[in-house]
Amino acid sequence: MRPFIETIGKCTAAYIICYPNAGLPNTFGGYDETPEVTAKHIKNFALDGLVNIVGGCCGTTPAHIRKIAEAVKFCKPRVPQSLSQGYMLLSGLEPFRIGPYTNFVNIGERCNVAGSRKFAKLIMAGNYEEALSVAKLQVEMGAQILDINMDDGMLDGPTAMSRFCNLISSEPDIAKVPLCIDSSNFSVIEAGLKCCQGKCIVNSISLKEGEEDFLEKARKIKLYGAAVVVMAFDEVGQATETETKIAICSRAYHLLVEKVHFNPNDIIFDPNILTIGTGMEEHNLYAINFINATKTIKETLPGARISGGLSNLSFSFRGMDAIREAMHGVFLYHAIKYGMDMGIVNAGNLPVYDDIHKELLQLCENLIWNKDPDATEKLLHYAQNHAQGGKKVVQTDEWRKGSVEERLEYALIKGIEKYVTADTEEARLNQEKYPRPLNVIEGPLMNGMKIVGDLFGAGKMFLPQVIKSARVMKKAVGHLIPYMEKEREERRAKQGSTEEEDPYQGTIVLATVKGDVHDIGKNIVGVVLGCNNFRVIDLGVMTPCDKILRAAVENRADIIGLSGLITPSLDEMIFVAKEMERLAIKIPLLIGGATTSKTHTAVKIAPRYSAPVVHVLDASKSVVVCSQLLDDSIKDDFFEEILEEYEEIRQEHYESLKERRYLSLQQARRKGFHNNWLSGHIPVKPKFIGTKVFEDYDLKRLVEYIDWKPFFDVWQLRGKYPNRSFPKIFSDKTVGEEAKRVYNDAQDLLKTLINEKKLQARGVVGFWPAQSVQDDIHLYAVEEAVGSSEPIAKFYGLRQQAEKDSACTDPYYCLSDFIAPLDSGIRDYLGLFAVACFGVDDLCSEFRKQDDEYNIIMVKALGDRLAEAFAEELHERVRKEFWAYSSNEQLDLSGLRKIKYEGIRPAPGYPSQPDHTEKLTMWKLANIEETTGIGLTESLAMIPASAVSGLYFSSPNSKYFAVGKICKDQVEDYALRKNLSVAEVEKWLEPILGYDSEQL
Repeated sequence: MRPFIETIGKCTAAYIICYPNAGLPNTFGGYDETPEVTAKHIKNFALDGLVNIVGGCCGTTPAHIRKIAEAVKFCKPRVPQSLSQGYMLLSGLEPFRIGPYTNFVNIGERCNVAGSRKFAKLIMAGNYEEALSVAKLQVEMGAQILDINMDDGMLDGPTAMSRFCNLISSEPDIAKVPLCIDSSNFSVIEAGLKCCQGKCIVNSISLKEGEEDFLEKARKIKLYGAAVVVMAFDEVGQATETETKIAICSRAYHLLVEKVHFNPNDIIFDPNILTIGTGMEEHNLYAINFINATKTIKETLPGARISGGLSNLSFSFRGMDAIREAMHGVFLYHAIKYGMDMGIVNAGNLPVYDDIHKELLQLCENLIWNKDPDATEKLLHYAQNHAQGGKKVVQTDEWRKGSVEERLEYALIKGIEKYVTADTEEARLNQEKYPRPLNVIEGPLMNGMKIVGDLFGAGKMFLPQVIKSARVMKKAVGHLIPYMEKEREERRAKQGSTEEEDPYQGTIVLATVKGDVHDIGKNIVGVVLGCNNFRVIDLGVMTPCDKILRAAVENRADIIGLSGLITPSLDEMIFVAKEMERLAIKIPLLIGGATTSKTHTAVKIAPRYSAPVVHVLDASKSVVVCSQLLDDSIKDDFFEEILEEYEEIRQEHYESLKERRYLSLQQARRKGFHNNWLSGHIPVKPKFIGTKVFEDYDLKRLVEYIDWKPFFDVWQLRGKYPNRSFPKIFSDKTVGEEAKRVYNDAQDLLKTLINEKKLQARGVVGFWPAQSVQDDIHLYAVEEAVGSSEPIAKFYGLRQQAEKDSACTDPYYCLSDFIAPLDSGIRDYLGLFAVACFGVDDLCSEFRKQDDEYNIIMVKALGDRLAEAFAEELHERVRKEFWAYSSNEQLDLSGLRKIKYEGIRPAPGYPSQPDHTEKLTMWKLANIEETTGIGLTESLAMIPASAVSGLYFSSPNSKYFAVGKICKDQVEDYALRKNLSVAEVEKWLEPILGYDSEQL
């Protein structure tokens, strides 16, 4: 119950009542939970500020209520949070907020008997359960809202709607998203509303039958708590002209807001997407009319959203799916820019604008914008002419003369797969020595992996070799599994026993936490632990807390390991620790990942959990830590040592906070970097204003820009001075030989991936007129708008506040210092970029089918390197070509690595601007997701994981710096400027707060 109460509390300003049963009913339908136990649970809810009214339901007695009243007597009731204005709040099983930074919302269209033959056929046949698969596929393909329509003359609409909505409620994977109850029959809509999970959307009502009918339906919808789609119809008919669409929607808006008191954020207008390309001249402007009406409605009717049924647009090209999808992609690309928030689409079948064939793209543009009177004929002609209807290692075979045990051991250590299945089978057939298949695993295979683990721990084997060994082990075990399963069935039949010996040292559940997509480090840890006789349950990326804890309980895990790369992941780790404590899951918790630290673990995570919490620096340390935590003879002493160490770290941290001195925000601003803009560098105007998209960037251009040092860091191959850098690492006595071998493998794989086009690089770059206003940077659509119009975007800056040494003359930097102030009279500019390497996940899936962990990690590492190389090469082109403020720059790769060029490219979430939420402004300004396919998770990690983004500054005085710790006065000022609550800002900036937000 608790997670749901917490979730509800985050998305409602209403009071919350909690009146649970006295536990679950027993076998006889009675309730056994005592008043004391019920009161204890409810008191915890009250102490944590989760509830306003408490009581009891089934099984509770006056004694229960009395105990509850006593328990909460001195507890303060929940203070309802003031929800941010400007958001549309919807929900299925999970809340869904649509606000100013939300990307286009896909409403899945295939659960419509009039729009999907497959769905209609299943419903007509009464096969509702199988029809659920259509709904599930829509959600899996990206639908954030699910449109349900049962309008057919052969169906009892209300009954069909009720039955299907009830079935959806039984499928959490579908019910998690809000529903859109779609019908032209209001009785069908009411049937859906009565059994709809969460807060849904009604699609639709209109003024077609007059104001009285419109208001009556609107009041009923408001009573059910739903949002509503209003069609641009009135008593005269359907609006086709721009002015008529605007007039009808404005009239409906004022009726809803003023007479029904409807929340403006719950109003969605559908200004009618009508069919173009029909051959009738009067239809040619339908797309333009929708787009123009959308723009005006969004500007004049505050809070209202815009939706539309996309399939109508291309109806005249039915049967030509490629044409229709291209038209939809082009139309949405433009309509979203003008304010379209959501649309009924076939989620998953929308092409990326820049992926559309150039000729087809131009034809669609001409048709939608009515640029060519022959556009329809040309599209038909186009449709007729475009019918769709690793490096081998040379081995000697001398080792093959040994015993089967020696051969298996050698194969595991050397990572040789060729003979392992035959050798494993030979061992299995030796019934005298290995009576059971499990004995082969426990014997020669585990012996071989123990040697691998020992060699790795001693630094005599390296990570790439270990991963190859794991691949061999998986292949051997995979061969034995069918025999083990057969034996298990025979034993069960004979003895009635289901028990099976566990050959593992322990079971470990690993997960990258919710909102984070980075998992190279976690995968490596999993492989290394697996090679040391641990059973590893890897839950993958973006894993919610409840899934982690459920897996730990179901698999009887001995340890849970959490991983994350971005700073918001730290909060999720804290939440997991708190939930483990609350649920009394007393098993060790490991914390790892690039954004984590021993200090953060000791200060923020460990105090929330009474069982061991250990920060693990890298894969090589994980085996030692896990072994000590599970060794009965030393685990208590190890935990005691960790507790003492972390207590010291906490004390040092809090003492350092007391000792640190800070300037006030006003003082820091006075001591900021003040450039003489009038007599110094004059900013250069970029070669274009706006964006330029790169749809399939030539990967061969990027190879020479790859920085290989981080590649070797992934493989934990670190040379000693003076052989730390690339290519000097090849000369290192310890790791040089293995580094060379891995590098050669990488080169072979890279050539294959590039030549076979298995990877694709996409990106976008953009420039805009920009001026600084104190700590912020305002961007404008055109130069003429500077100072006379509202900015189209604002990037908010954070300024250094930690007091510098008295001998230091450095200013207190903020990124806005590098942009000319608005009142300077100097025109300045700001750029941004986002680049990514696509195809990595698909390749990993293929390698995973082959149990090829080595190439999974290899391709992820190469994807990351290519994305970083793309960022480096593109920045060079920006300096010399697109912005051309350093057109004569002549730097070799060494000069690029040492940042000897002018200008910087800082990224949100990194030291110069640690706030990840600034990415939202970037994504909206440059339409990054729509144009490139690069998305953001709820924690604002980039998808795909091999992605880089940032801002471009051209000033020769710009430099990278770390904001460092900041004070409450700056947090409050920043929250005010961004129109966010202080608590929300503190959540995102928690790692750089110079104070303990929980103690204030």
